[in-house]
Amino acid sequence: MAGQHHEVLIIGGGSAGISLAARLQRYGVRDVAVVEPKDHHLYQPLFSHIAGGRAKASEAVRTQASVLPRGVEWIWDSAVGIDPAGNTVSLASGARVGFGHLVVCPGLQLDWDLIPGLAEAVHSPFGASHYEFSLAPKAWTLLSGLKAGTVVFTMPSGPIKCGGAAQKPMYLACDYWREQGVLDDIRVVMVQPYPTVYGVPGIDEELNRKIAEYGIELRCNSELISVDAAGQTALIRDNTTGTTDELRYDVLNAVPPQSAPDWLKATDLPAPGDAGGFVEVDPQTLRHVRFPNIWSLGDAAGTTNSKSGGALRKQTPVLAKNLVAAQDGKPVTEKYNGYSVCPFTVSRSTVVFAEFDDQYRPMPTIPKVPTWKESRASWVVDRDLFPQVYWNLILKGRA
Repeated sequence: MAGQHHEVLIIGGGSAGISLAARLQRYGVRDVAVVEPKDHHLYQPLFSHIAGGRAKASEAVRTQASVLPRGVEWIWDSAVGIDPAGNTVSLASGARVGFGHLVVCPGLQLDWDLIPGLAEAVHSPFGASHYEFSLAPKAWTLLSGLKAGTVVFTMPSGPIKCGGAAQKPMYLACDYWREQGVLDDIRVVMVQPYPTVYGVPGIDEELNRKIAEYGIELRCNSELISVDAAGQTALIRDNTTGTTDELRYDVLNAVPPQSAPDWLKATDLPAPGDAGGFVEVDPQTLRHVRFPNIWSLGDAAGTTNSKSGGALRKQTPVLAKNLVAAQDGKPVTEKYNGYSVCPFTVSRSTVVFAEFDDQYRPMPTIPKVPTWKESRASWVVDRDLFPQVYWNLILKGRA
């Protein structure tokens, strides 16, 4: 790989990297390469459905080779460093690759060790996490097998991918337990670090209605701070009062804290003082504020929106058009508007569809259609339509 150079080099072969590579090709960029170490590609929105018993794990995975756009070079390696001044990326193999423009979208890392005992707990017989693909089927095994006891669902503070997904298996499980006639025998606790269940007007009301319907114990302004896997206890801190409460659980489904990959944090790309390590970009143009030939989108980008696949779908054409304009020496004029979306699976056949901007204000695609209300139609869109759109259109740069 000595001396290798690409017109556009993309770090990350997830949804951001593949959909962007395909769109750049459609816009006439011929020399595109993607750095990606994994040989498989995952559709993460299905993880919640897997953990809730409404999808099979096989539906969420395909080979990396099958989703890579034809004509895009796959560099099967890991990025470990970036030299913005030298326009090169260092790889785990020891090779260096040069670039004309660089797009950084490696996704987030799961910081299990930031909560003492959490890694051990989710790999114990009584814990799981649907944020880890290998653990999502285990979550459903534990949830569906429970007939009585206490279940604790947790969400961490700080930026994470699709924050609403922390709640989705909870609603799917509660509806299942109600069908099985055991819901009244199960104590369900949701630990939420923010003042309300989600933070979007209208959506909070719908979710609170479902929470009351299922009898869920919602603990806002609270966080999981440690776990004793052997004792099956979770220590919960109330951030308002500073007090702690130890809960014994029969099942724990936890979402870990998340941040940019450690190697990215060590580069010059994050904003000074940003502990999360997110790439410092203009949140509208997605161009780096200090290095004009470096860009970022998706979960690792230092944007102001809620991180989600729906946000990424809006970011991709903006970045692609701006990058092509920059290559041609033209002004960068396309702007991302902060849009994000989260479909809440509030039962085994209905969804509450949350669309909002980076200030958590409602931002519906079809303003006169109340998609923020629980509906069967939204379920069909989320569960049946979106996966097909993802595999057949988004990853091909056509949606």
